[in-house]
Amino acid sequence: MTEKRKTAPIIDAWAQPATPEGFAKMPEIIRLFQQSGAAHLLDKGLSTAQIVAAMDHAGVARLMLAAWHRPQQWVYHNDQIAAMIQAYPDRFVGVASVNLEKPVEAVRELARAVNELGFKALRVVPWLWQRPPNDKLYFPLYVKCIELDIPFCTQVGHTGPLLPSETGRPVPYLDEVALTFPELKIVGGHIGYPWTDEMIGLAWKHENVFIDTSAYLPRYYPPQLLHYLKTYGKEKVLFGTNFPQLTFEKCVAQVEELGLPEEVRENFLFKNARRVFHLT
Repeated sequence: MTEKRKTAPIIDAWAQPATPEGFAKMPEIIRLFQQSGAAHLLDKGLSTAQIVAAMDHAGVARLMLAAWHRPQQWVYHNDQIAAMIQAYPDRFVGVASVNLEKPVEAVRELARAVNELGFKALRVVPWLWQRPPNDKLYFPLYVKCIELDIPFCTQVGHTGPLLPSETGRPVPYLDEVALTFPELKIVGGHIGYPWTDEMIGLAWKHENVFIDTSAYLPRYYPPQLLHYLKTYGKEKVLFGTNFPQLTFEKCVAQVEELGLPEEVRENFLFKNARRVFHLT
């Protein structure tokens, strides 16, 4: 197992900081963390050094580390993520967040995050805003992502926190976005369950649509997703954890249990993310 990790450094496509201050601004996640066995983190969190130590233990080389903005407030500011990157520049890659409800401000902040802070993607989580990704407020951001040549990352599938799931349906919402903006790279996180077949269909249909597996333990990946990443979708699926909801160690260990062919394993754990996010 150690030799395989040396030949395929692992990139985690979806993670965020783990601070009590951030958790306190996201009361919707409490039940999700309880069900995932991560409730103990809500009060104490993890320092940046502890996150890196956990990455080292599991063999994770780089983390796509996301800022979070929710209506009316920052949860984790882009500058906070930038400070973590500055402390460990070889381990963290910034994923920007913005205030979706103020589109001019949002476009300017995205440009700053990419051009000044070196971030490599934008993430907006639709359930948090109760706006599906075909909502008009997203459109200026899509244009800017294309101009900046960065992916737009989002959540697909049902909402783990106790909020409506409609915004996470791949069809029709994300399909419409991909049709309107074919140049836009889109990474749909959380596999799209229970609409996984829809998400696979979109990734097959659209050249620039991808899937990341965050928020699901590999042991529970749907069979059709495993078939897809092993066959005609082997360049379309990215490994993700949704850390700290799920641990690096458990997710990586369960990927090893899947017995993926080496080419498939390298694409899934490393090469696809490196290509999609333009990492060096």
